[in-house]
Amino acid sequence: MRDICAAAGAPQGSFTNHFRSKEAFAEEVLDRYFDYLKGLVRQALSDQTLTPRQRLKRYLDIITGKLERDRWRIGCLIGDLSLEASSQSKLLRERLHAIFQEWRTLFASCIAAAQSAGEVDSKFDATELAEFLLASWEGAILRMKVEQGPAALERFKTIVFETVFKLPGTFAVSRPQHTARIGRRYPRRSARRGAGEDRGGKRSAVNLN
Repeated sequence: MRDICAAAGAPQGSFTNHFRSKEAFAEEVLDRYFDYLKGLVRQALSDQTLTPRQRLKRYLDIITGKLERDRWRIGCLIGDLSLEASSQSKLLRERLHAIFQEWRTLFASCIAAAQSAGEVDSKFDATELAEFLLASWEGAILRMKVEQGPAALERFKTIVFETVFKLPGTFAVSRPQHTARIGRRYPRRSARRGAGEDRGGKRSAVNLN
């Protein structure tokens, strides 16, 4: 909290004038992050130049680009807090639950449109598919942070759109060299460069824009 107050130019003692607890502060940060994320969802899922199935892919590609910009070291705040805070804070657990429900609804609507257009099989309910998509994507992001590389993200996108979200009547394409191609597309960063440092060795701030 000391660093946050210093960055805001506010006395540390004034923190409690704005937030009744650290939990309340974390909830406000979470809400702002989700507002930002919903903007990215709308950017992709409202693109009428793409089919509904293409919009789903577009969203994942947008997020992949954001994660690449942060050099695969910074993941999703919603996923991180789900792991770190949900077992310790009822307030944050309930807020995270509500966020996942709202997030799921946005994707379920697009998936239902894809099913109506014949782009996605209707065997499973759109809401269940949205739950699967979000849970699996969050897991891929966590693996990405461990590996500090895009392999888990690209693996998930390739498999999910050639199985669960594949076009009905098509066959999955065999990709034996997929992992190798990922390595060529995203060259490994130098291990000597510290986390959050640019080429000049300076610390870099996280930019959500």
